[in-house]
Amino acid sequence: MALAATDPDVARALDEAGPPALRRNRAGFETLLRAIVSQQISKAAAATVWERLERATRGIAPESVLALDEDALRAAGLSHRKAGYVRGLAESVMTGAIDLDGLARRPDAEVVAELVRLRGIGRWSAEIYLLFALGRPDAFPADDLALMIGAQRLKRLAARPDRGGLSEIAEAWRPWRGPAALLLWHYYTWTGR
Repeated sequence: MALAATDPDVARALDEAGPPALRRNRAGFETLLRAIVSQQISKAAAATVWERLERATRGIAPESVLALDEDALRAAGLSHRKAGYVRGLAESVMTGAIDLDGLARRPDAEVVAELVRLRGIGRWSAEIYLLFALGRPDAFPADDLALMIGAQRLKRLAARPDRGGLSEIAEAWRPWRGPAALLLWHYYTWTGR
């Protein structure tokens, strides 16, 4: 990892914990829908809701989601608010209000700005999409609590950095903040075992 050559803390983390696993999701509707479904619930709960949604739609697509009324979305496990977000995303894709395929050709800042216009997609979700769906090497979700704790442990800081502090630390990792985020998540998990 090129970051190890420029940051001794990264080199130490790689020696201690090994390299992080690479992850990549398919860009598009399903990945954004999964981000909404997974917000603020456990992985197990998100998996259950996702399975129910797959059964109800018989294939995740904007059309099949819009074919479900709110009661069906709620029966799958979505809150009233999330049901609205899910329908809003599907409508935006169906009407062409957002061109998910076109996002891949746009700069990071434009992708984030476009995605956060959608109800239910915040900065964190947009940056996660940049990193895992579009494979952007400098995407860095600085609002992520696990990244903050991982950076605190990596840099041996007395206090956990906030978004600003984490962003400041991550500046040294440009243009490879994405792999740095993967390492911080990996180190967070490894040191918390």
